[in-house]
Amino acid sequence: MIAGERARVDQRRCAMPPALTATRQAGTEERKSIMWFDSWSDLVRVVIVGAAAYAFLIITLRLSGKRTLSQMNAFDFIVTVALGSTLATILLSADVSWAEGTTALALLAALQLLVAWFSTRWPLFRRAVTSRPVLLVREGALDPAQIRANRLTESQVMQAVRSGGYGDLALVGAVVLEPNGTLSVVGRDTLGTGSALPGGDAA
Repeated sequence: MIAGERARVDQRRCAMPPALTATRQAGTEERKSIMWFDSWSDLVRVVIVGAAAYAFLIITLRLSGKRTLSQMNAFDFIVTVALGSTLATILLSADVSWAEGTTALALLAALQLLVAWFSTRWPLFRRAVTSRPVLLVREGALDPAQIRANRLTESQVMQAVRSGGYGDLALVGAVVLEPNGTLSVVGRDTLGTGSALPGGDAA
């Protein structure tokens, strides 16, 4: 039965007009060539537009200051990823002109500056766009409620403790979930008065 199906497929292929067969073969060969090399003009575009866009991004970051790439909270991380994605689009997509791409880069940097500026002046706005640090461990004792509220597990907290160079939780003064999602580990010997620690409210 399978042999019969193959025979019928072969018959249909033989019945195809020669022009159609040649067109399909040409299309296949064209797709194979594009996979490895399209044209010299596209390569030249990538080099010229890519270099210009990269230079513009460096100037934009230099003018916007260190805060743009600080990644102090989730919004900063999103802006950093978006800048990289936009640069990649300018490099590889012929549908996006240099002017359009650089406008998008400048817009992202400007939005980040505006958010940072408003955050430093209005606490209500800052609380709306950024989360607060959360205390997960205090003087060697885990806080299961805070760990669950922030969708973490005790094993993840323990991993952060080990990464901080501690093999015993009793030696840890505090573990803080920072606004950017990282876990900061403070030893008992460096805890001091704990004035830099958050109050322990959920973010």
